[in-house]
Amino acid sequence: MTSTALEILKTVYGYDAFRGPQARIVEHVIGGDNAFVLMPTGGGKSLCYQIPAIVRSGMGLVVSPLLALMADQVAALRQAGVKAAALNSDLPADERRALWRDIHGGDLDLLYVAPETLLRQEVLERLGQVQLSLIAIDEAHCLSQWGHDFRPSYRQLDALVRQFPGIPRMALTATADEPTRAEILSHLDIAQSDAFIDGFDRPNIRYAIEEKDNPRAQLKDFLRRHEGESGIVYCLSKRKTEETATWLRDQGHDALAYHAGMDKTAREANQTRFQRGEAVIMVATVAFGMGIDKPDVRFVVHIDLPGSIEAYYQETGRAGRDGLPSDTLMLYGSEDIALRSRFIEESDAPDPRRRMERQKLEALLGLAETAGCRRQALLSYFGDHCEPCGNCDTCARPPELFDGTIAAQKALSSIYRTGERFGQAYVVDVLLGARNDRIVHFGHDRISTFGIGAEHDNRTWRAILRQLIALRLVDVDLAGHGGLSIAPAGLDFLRDKPRLMLRVPAAPRARRQKVGAGAVQPAAVKDADRSLFQALRQKRTEIARTQNLPPYVIFHDRTLIELAAARPASRMEMADVPGIGETKLDRYGPAFLAVIAEHA
Repeated sequence: MTSTALEILKTVYGYDAFRGPQARIVEHVIGGDNAFVLMPTGGGKSLCYQIPAIVRSGMGLVVSPLLALMADQVAALRQAGVKAAALNSDLPADERRALWRDIHGGDLDLLYVAPETLLRQEVLERLGQVQLSLIAIDEAHCLSQWGHDFRPSYRQLDALVRQFPGIPRMALTATADEPTRAEILSHLDIAQSDAFIDGFDRPNIRYAIEEKDNPRAQLKDFLRRHEGESGIVYCLSKRKTEETATWLRDQGHDALAYHAGMDKTAREANQTRFQRGEAVIMVATVAFGMGIDKPDVRFVVHIDLPGSIEAYYQETGRAGRDGLPSDTLMLYGSEDIALRSRFIEESDAPDPRRRMERQKLEALLGLAETAGCRRQALLSYFGDHCEPCGNCDTCARPPELFDGTIAAQKALSSIYRTGERFGQAYVVDVLLGARNDRIVHFGHDRISTFGIGAEHDNRTWRAILRQLIALRLVDVDLAGHGGLSIAPAGLDFLRDKPRLMLRVPAAPRARRQKVGAGAVQPAAVKDADRSLFQALRQKRTEIARTQNLPPYVIFHDRTLIELAAARPASRMEMADVPGIGETKLDRYGPAFLAVIAEHA
């Protein structure tokens, strides 16, 4: 590794050593080679292009998908003393002219630009007159037609290969399965030998998935463990987003809504307040989040089933970017499965795309229903692996299984004999022998499956049917009235009668322990340091407000934890704390040293 790169790492970013494959990637790109970088969120992808851009002659060009993300990254770089700027269509004319003067004058280390802006002919022509050190394409999975965040404008970035021959190209992402990775490499003409794959594991994140029981009560229980922390709650619809945000405010939380149907000004104002707040909960649809650079998101909750494992991985990955312990929860029910299936079937996507989406949904349902380690199942989807993690709900409390072969046969037979047109509640009533007016009216109290399911209660039968839907043995007609029918795989099951192990449903909420074994992360701040940590946080907030910046742009929580533990008494001692470069030491050292002295 070049001494220049290590010096920049220490003086600008405040770290003594690179992590994982960072050193190899930085050296590779400084040498003028292309690179594809797949690294978990929070793994330090940005340093892999920022440091080479500073070391190499010329200006680094960074393609980024969102204006808000670019603004945060530019603000953080400027705080560290790096000359960075963003070019976008919202810039006033005088600021745009001044920026172009800086670009042509060689006064920038890094320029961030959205693909839509970059691909304008006039922009490409003007950049062709500038010496570029590298071209970095962030969130590169957006260019793949199989990626979950496909952006047509990203697809056109292959023009950069022809426009800027000889300039090192970097494609960076945290979320790409094998087909997506292959497409990125091919599209941007990056060789397989230039690929750096660092795995997908986020060991600081705890994964938990629960069957929907009472979603608001489940959310309320979950949030008791996260008082005073920032988090994201994902909902499937705009209406549920608004209603959930209102309900959370009624419960005393500082909650905001975010969805594509909102007025743009209100949406941007909510995002800014979330970015700059210390304990704000954002309730959002998937319109929110790609590239969110807030490192202190301590939890992510999905009230509804996400669209795929890739979406789940990326959305949960917005928690704990600073590496500190973080929590996730996903709730799902049979209605979610049916609704997601309906979205796929009613889309106007070509057949290959819909086939792929069905496979992705089935993989997600497999993750939801697994009795094994969640992390193992999640990583195996991406071709990665780990030992049982001990930091997910199934590791903490392994689910009980039972032989559900006979129960599944009874449920499928009951669906068949009632005409494959009734919903879940009706089928369960038939199995339990409930002689109500509706069942008597249709004559289903006289069929052979009436009352044959007395060995299970109502909750268990609903859980069995939900698992049969997840296993694609049963289909749900959402276009009608939610009627259940036997899927082709269900007919095969009835014919072949293979053994089928099912999960015993979780106990009702009233009978569960409030917090089970392993459900709470160890405290990141030692008790002896907690008072000082809070005082440092308060000082950080004051400084951030005076500069109209998010607090984490000043220092990350991890840096404040290190400060509270080390309690430096001088500038020299403070320089040894990770995450404090020379520029920040000059700007903020005296203020934070004064707070530490007060708590001596």
